[in-house]
Amino acid sequence: MAASLLPSPPSSNNYRMGQLCLHMHPDQLQKSIMCLSVHIQNKACNSKLYMIPGGAISDRRVLRTSASAGSIELDGTHQGNEASFSVWGPNDPQGSKKLLDSSRNPLEDTTDFEGQLQELFDEVKTMIKMGNENDAIDLLRANYEAVKEQMDSGARGIEQAATLDVIALGYVAIGDLKMVGSLLDVLDEVVDGLKDDELLLDSVLTHMGSMYSALGKFEDSMLAYRRSLEILEREYGKNSTFLITPLLGMAKVLGSIRRATKAVEVYHRVITIFELSKGAESEDLVVPLLGLGNLLMKEGKAMDAENPFMRILNIYTKLYGENDGRVGKAMCSLAKVKFAKGNADEAIQLYINALQVLKDSKGMPLDDNVVEKMRIEVAELLHLVGRGKEGRKLLEECLFITEKYKGKEHPSLVTYLVNLATSFSCSKNFVEAERLLRRSLQIMLKTVGPNDQSITFPMLNLAVTLHNLNQHEEAEQVAVEVLRIREKAFGKESLPVGEAIDCLVSIQTKLGKDDVELLELLLRVLAIQEKGFGYESEEVMQTLNKIVFYLDKMGMRDEKFPMQRRLSMLRTKYKHMVQY
Repeated sequence: MAASLLPSPPSSNNYRMGQLCLHMHPDQLQKSIMCLSVHIQNKACNSKLYMIPGGAISDRRVLRTSASAGSIELDGTHQGNEASFSVWGPNDPQGSKKLLDSSRNPLEDTTDFEGQLQELFDEVKTMIKMGNENDAIDLLRANYEAVKEQMDSGARGIEQAATLDVIALGYVAIGDLKMVGSLLDVLDEVVDGLKDDELLLDSVLTHMGSMYSALGKFEDSMLAYRRSLEILEREYGKNSTFLITPLLGMAKVLGSIRRATKAVEVYHRVITIFELSKGAESEDLVVPLLGLGNLLMKEGKAMDAENPFMRILNIYTKLYGENDGRVGKAMCSLAKVKFAKGNADEAIQLYINALQVLKDSKGMPLDDNVVEKMRIEVAELLHLVGRGKEGRKLLEECLFITEKYKGKEHPSLVTYLVNLATSFSCSKNFVEAERLLRRSLQIMLKTVGPNDQSITFPMLNLAVTLHNLNQHEEAEQVAVEVLRIREKAFGKESLPVGEAIDCLVSIQTKLGKDDVELLELLLRVLAIQEKGFGYESEEVMQTLNKIVFYLDKMGMRDEKFPMQRRLSMLRTKYKHMVQY
């Protein structure tokens, strides 16, 4: 079975030389380190088709989406610590198992229809989990053809809408958002023709709101959520827990479109509804409190964010005791708030306590991704406050655990090897840094080819390390090779290429290369940075400083004057930013 290594796409902020690279996870690429994840496809075949019968719904039912503390958003983001999703599960977060409103009079065939919809969705999820994505697509296509035939015959009622909804959810699970968009166009036409008192309509609208949000169509998402909310408010009142799911969806969308004040209001409304129905210490409060806290942190309001995260910690501590894994995770979130407020030492101690809680808690393996990420976050903080030796111990622990559970040549080791190398470089131990970087390259070369762009990240770190060891000739060879690979992979005007050129200039300066050639390279870096970071970025200022140096050295005063004036303006700008 072939395994292909697919690197995460780099962002414009990833290409800066000489920075400490410690907050990495094996599934991410951050700050100049390329991480790899193995994607394996299975080809087993097990196709099962569910054809949707006509006339399945002949009476009203209350079939709703779950809004418990462990619910999962349709765009793949989790609300809470556990992921669970039921297409037609109870919308009441109190955990009621009944699917029918007692005031209504459902018929048996409605249950059959609901069951078929849920079974279809479950089958699609199972196929995807087993790697049978093509079979899942065939299943969804067959059901779409069935409902399309009904619609061509003039049937455009709630059962067609509900079926299209579940098919669209299936494509969400597959990740085919283009198909989801097409299905939503059809579904929207059907829904527009339905009256608000139609059974299932509020659930369909809620699903649509979440799917539109996943597609970035926030205006359409809000319209769907609002209509669902209005239906539920008329039916159950404005303080019913049935309102929770669309309200949480609306809050998330409002946060995405930077309407933070309104989003905060919605989160507080959800919190109030839960407090009225379940009390101020209910676990159900975790979801809105987490959403509120994350939004406030995103908006730079760490002072306001502390209260929601503290409440989460207190809720979990009271329910599960001080040594539960959920308490450890809540402490981790609170630590981030403390650090954002400037309390680095307090944040570090919280992180350390959280790690101990997670280590002592049952059912939390040492190689758990959450624990692993936390160790790296603590290590980064320790380095930032000048406690690099302690941070290095955590990074070495990460490396040791990964070697133990995955083997000494597993691709995920590259992250920890490069991070450790960076840490040793910060302490001027370039010999150990070189050893770790060469080992990381050996591991990668067994997995990807010598021309793969992912290999250039540890290579560039190696070039810098060799440069610091005064091995300038080899450092130049490595940097030139990085530049060649990146030009081919990213394009000659890309930020990764600019970073490689900048590194090469530093090395060739030590080798005494021609000033004219070095100036040309720096002007090329400047153009790349202006395009990628902006004309007034700090990166541009740093490169301008180097250019002015060479222009002065070469006596090019006419060319130097405009560059020096521009540099002076940027220095004034950044000096002002530091002061205020």
